[in-house]
Amino acid sequence: MPVRPLLGPSPHEIVWRAPDSARVLSVLQNPAYAGAYVYGRRQKDPSRCRPGSLTGTVKVAIADWAVCLRSAHPGYISWEEFMANQRRLADNVAHFEAGHAGVPRKGAALLQGIAVCGRCGRRMSMRYTGPNADYPVYCCRSDRDQEGSALCQEVRALAVDALVQRVVLDALVPDQIEIALAAAGQLEQESRQLERQWALRVERARYEAERARRQYDAVEPENRLVARSLERAWEERLRVAEAVEQEHARWRGQEPLLIGPAECAGLQALGENLPRIWNAATTSAADRKRILRFVIREVVLDQKRTRGQVWLKIVWQTGATSEHHVQRRVHTYRNYIDIDRLRQRIVELNAEQKMDAEIAAILNQEGFVAARGCAFKGENVWLLRTRWGIPTVKINGVDKNPRRWPDGSFSIQGAAAELGLTPQTVFDYLARGLLAGRQLAKGQPWQIELSDEQISQLRNRVRRTKHSKKEAS
Repeated sequence: MPVRPLLGPSPHEIVWRAPDSARVLSVLQNPAYAGAYVYGRRQKDPSRCRPGSLTGTVKVAIADWAVCLRSAHPGYISWEEFMANQRRLADNVAHFEAGHAGVPRKGAALLQGIAVCGRCGRRMSMRYTGPNADYPVYCCRSDRDQEGSALCQEVRALAVDALVQRVVLDALVPDQIEIALAAAGQLEQESRQLERQWALRVERARYEAERARRQYDAVEPENRLVARSLERAWEERLRVAEAVEQEHARWRGQEPLLIGPAECAGLQALGENLPRIWNAATTSAADRKRILRFVIREVVLDQKRTRGQVWLKIVWQTGATSEHHVQRRVHTYRNYIDIDRLRQRIVELNAEQKMDAEIAAILNQEGFVAARGCAFKGENVWLLRTRWGIPTVKINGVDKNPRRWPDGSFSIQGAAAELGLTPQTVFDYLARGLLAGRQLAKGQPWQIELSDEQISQLRNRVRRTKHSKKEAS
């Protein structure tokens, strides 16, 4: 890139240097490339000046520039593009504060930069936990950093990100887009009607001001009392007209943007291709965040509002909001939000003669999640049944275990009688691998496989053991 250094061996001569971030940033922030002549981009701040050094220069906001002449010469980009670039550069600043989402980065957290604390309203930062740092957590540490108090809150990101991803993809399916476009068309009609009403109000206010001016101009100069009265009336009409115009400008700024035919076609194409693009292996985490920010402005998180759940409010780019809840990871089922419904469902499925593994599969299909946020397993169901005193479903109902099961395998009692052992010794043989057995589920009766050869070998082993004990005594 061409550079004109002020110092060095060749001052004020153009030299070519490799581009760096500072040079590229100066080009993006230079209004001359937008065809504008400006003055007053920087000024001296006396509180920052130090004697004998060139310090104290600060940047001035664009609205406070002393001179800003647009279209002073042909530009490479328009003034609107220049202002959009300035807003994007300001938004890319890595400050976790209101109004600054930051640039999307390569981390796995989907809401990086747009997560807002529902307790204090501050922007939430990120940290990663786990042995491989692959578990993102949204943190609000402003209270601790500024006041030395405890953390405001921490929200585990995986469950929240999964819900937001599902909501976004569901909202952008073609059917939902058609409904949204129809609603947008209705809003556009209402907006045009309101615009006509505002135009009439502005026109009437201007007419009243112009009428007051004509009355003032028509009065004779020697009628000073009448002239002063008409002048005050004219000034009042001018203030009313200015107030109406400002109110109209505020209303227009709050109105949603209108969608044209090109945008409608783009949204329909996006609804058809978005799931494929989102799930593609070539789509990086930063790309998904950029896609998300096209439709979502910010997400407010609060895990202390509802017991056992994370409450979140999605603020869409259109200004609309939607509230959702997601089951958060808890350390004990005492904090489980749907504990009563979960217990009732386990009781019902157990009464239907379902095994623990079958109950776990049904619970997963119905949308239940375990306390730690993962899918239910048979072991989880067994633990809950044991805690709540729900009896197990046995192979033979409520009867005592038979000597042998219908498939030919032995029960604990049957194996003990066949081998001449106590039931506790049979359990010990199973633990040591001397016997092979299985359970349909945890808590179910054992089914032990015994061949004639195994029975003979184990009986001889028992006799040798008893004989050795007699000799030792």
